[in-house]
Amino acid sequence: MVTYIIQFSLYLALMLGIGLWSMKKTQNNEDFLIGGRRMGPVVSAISAGASDMSSWLLLGVPGAVFAGGLVEGFWIALGLTIGAYVNWLIVAGRFRYLTEKYKALTLPSYLSSRFEDKSGLLKVVGTLVTLFFFTLYVASGLKGGTLLFAHTFGATENAALIITTLVVVSYTFLGGYIAVCWTDLIQGLLMCTALILTALFAYFAISGSGVSITDINPSAFSLKTGWITAVSLMAWGFGYFGQPHILARFIGIKDVASVPKARRIGITWMIISLIMAMAIGLIGIGYNSLFPMQGVSGPDGNSERIFLALTSALFHPLFGGFVLAAVLAAVMSTADSQLLVLTSSLTEDLPFFSKFAEQKKAWVSRLGVIGFALIAFLIALNDKGSILGMVGYAWGGFGAAFGPVVLLSVLWRKVTKWGAVSGIVTGALTIFLVKNYIKIPGEYVYELLPGFVLAFIAVVVVSLFTQKPSEEVLKHFDEAKKAVK
Repeated sequence: MVTYIIQFSLYLALMLGIGLWSMKKTQNNEDFLIGGRRMGPVVSAISAGASDMSSWLLLGVPGAVFAGGLVEGFWIALGLTIGAYVNWLIVAGRFRYLTEKYKALTLPSYLSSRFEDKSGLLKVVGTLVTLFFFTLYVASGLKGGTLLFAHTFGATENAALIITTLVVVSYTFLGGYIAVCWTDLIQGLLMCTALILTALFAYFAISGSGVSITDINPSAFSLKTGWITAVSLMAWGFGYFGQPHILARFIGIKDVASVPKARRIGITWMIISLIMAMAIGLIGIGYNSLFPMQGVSGPDGNSERIFLALTSALFHPLFGGFVLAAVLAAVMSTADSQLLVLTSSLTEDLPFFSKFAEQKKAWVSRLGVIGFALIAFLIALNDKGSILGMVGYAWGGFGAAFGPVVLLSVLWRKVTKWGAVSGIVTGALTIFLVKNYIKIPGEYVYELLPGFVLAFIAVVVVSLFTQKPSEEVLKHFDEAKKAVK
């Protein structure tokens, strides 16, 4: 226990040190929110991946595979990999060019400029969607940290939740985007390393024992499922086009020429991490049959503890603290990015704060980090659902509301303001209705699939019947297209 406390303390001290270092480089709100658009491809790529994957990579995915076999994890991983690659390939470069051209620091600001919305309607609608879904997303990350501290130190869930919230808020408050990106780089590498080592050690622990995973769970390696379920699981990949915290990495990367290198690094990191996460769930089935792990299976068990339980069982405390810190890294790398997006919407997209001086806005942004973290804390405190379930709802909300609009904004010249508004509203409403009222017996229906499709159709149809974009907007669109060739 003492060893874990020392290791975690050193790790947190490093994160706070980066926050203080970054604070010295943060002179205005643009630096606080997007790092002055000067982050390199390596930092941008790993930061994007780490902020994307969150605690569900180390807790949710292994837990789902451990409980139900490979089927759910495989189809989700396949969809995510395809979606992330297409996002980097098609959206990243053009989005980076256009956001700089429009001097946009946030997604709602970009949409407002891209569609010449002088009324502020797109900013308001976009900000409301961001505030609702991202607060839920941050809460899911805080729940992941709660599992970690409760498992490792035997703390109560309430105490663990308080610790997690304080940790995430501290360095984000200090250093903003620069701190978030550099800590995410360290945390992303730590997450991937921990997944690889845990999978290997667990495999070596059961190899030669004669245990058969398929005897324990005959469907463990089966990928067979209904086509609606398979398509719904792969539809997780649609979410990438609308995630503000990932799109923020495209805004902050130093130039369009850095995007291809970042894409190769980011996708490689992602594929390795997803494969290892699924492997831990499968190997954990065999390991648990040989060496039953408390708190993982059974009536009172939580399958999302499988990574934590394997780490405690396999590694010496001197090394186990390093691996467990990867879970904290996963929590922090996502929650910090999401808090930053939330507070950026506060200072950049709401009229009240837009006229503040830059340094004053930076401090309002810092206070916003604290305020939104407190709201997410209260949600996590009262929510009894799974981490994967909370992530799925928030991910789907952003993917359906913003995904079609962002994708079409960089691919189709004829998108209009009212097409964008209709797409955002249609996507958000569809997510809510399908999530709460539509079920198909025997099939998993992910609300992002109908939400994305209907929102895409709404953008296209409404754009065809509303006022066309101006020549200036079309000129910027064509310039962005040329810039990425």
